[in-house]
Amino acid sequence: MLLRLHLSPLPPKPHQSPNPNPNPNPNPSSYSSVSLPLQRLPLPLLLLLRHRRRRRGGRGDPLPGEATLPGARARRRPVPRPRAQPLAPLRPNLVPPLRRLPPPRLRAAPLRRLPRLLPAPHLLTSDPSLSLLPSLRFLLGPVAIPFPHLRSAVLRCPRLLASSVPLQLHPTLLFLRRVGFVGPRRITAHTALLLVSSVERTLIPKLDFLRSLGLSDRDTNKLVLRSPSILTFSVDRNLRPKAEFLTQQMGRDAVELKAFPQYFSFSLEGRIKPRHRMLKESGLAMPLSEMLKVSDGEFRVRLVDMRLRKFDECL
Repeated sequence: MLLRLHLSPLPPKPHQSPNPNPNPNPNPSSYSSVSLPLQRLPLPLLLLLRHRRRRRGGRGDPLPGEATLPGARARRRPVPRPRAQPLAPLRPNLVPPLRRLPPPRLRAAPLRRLPRLLPAPHLLTSDPSLSLLPSLRFLLGPVAIPFPHLRSAVLRCPRLLASSVPLQLHPTLLFLRRVGFVGPRRITAHTALLLVSSVERTLIPKLDFLRSLGLSDRDTNKLVLRSPSILTFSVDRNLRPKAEFLTQQMGRDAVELKAFPQYFSFSLEGRIKPRHRMLKESGLAMPLSEMLKVSDGEFRVRLVDMRLRKFDECL
């Protein structure tokens, strides 16, 4: 006996569409939410997606694959600033040396500026008895800087604490004494910065340049003793341009520098040239000290007085 089975198709569900397309009426506004590999998107569409994301207020990480496109830039992460980092790890090494410095009794407030100025910051983490105190004792002993002025000397030139006593400070002190820095002209808190200068590379070339102007050894030493700051000026950037302007443009003799060695301390463009030009236009002349030491207002007053006297003499 044969049995025939007839299978009828299942009726479609009431809410199911026979259309294989799951989205028969696509909404154009939903394109931005479609997950697509951005590497295959054209650049205008990528820019449109980024613009829509920004208008919605989205400022998160860039879209996947955005950094791999030509011309695209990944989001920059902020780099922490070194100055904003806490100093807690360094404090155990920095505080003990600073607290052990009171033998010279330097004040704590100005002492906080030394780490920024020292050319050798490792001194702050080393033993003061081996690094700092020898320089301080040298300044108090052989240099004979008064104890109350020691703080001023160190703050003027912190390199004094980083310089070696036998290799730098002591040889320079002996050379400066031969020049004449003894007795009333001895090294003070204001001139202690000369001790960090190299004798062969700094001091001797500057003295030789002054002698090349026609000054004798004795006159050169006197000039330096009266104005020690000359030894801190550069030959090429300060001494030579001002000396050439004095002898060539102003027509003066370098011997006038003996009476007024502070000439090198004034600005060539800001004071020397303008005042010389005013005197030359008026047909007048005055000593270097009277021309440069006074203020601009007083110089103009003197210039007017000299013009009036010259006019009266012509009458």
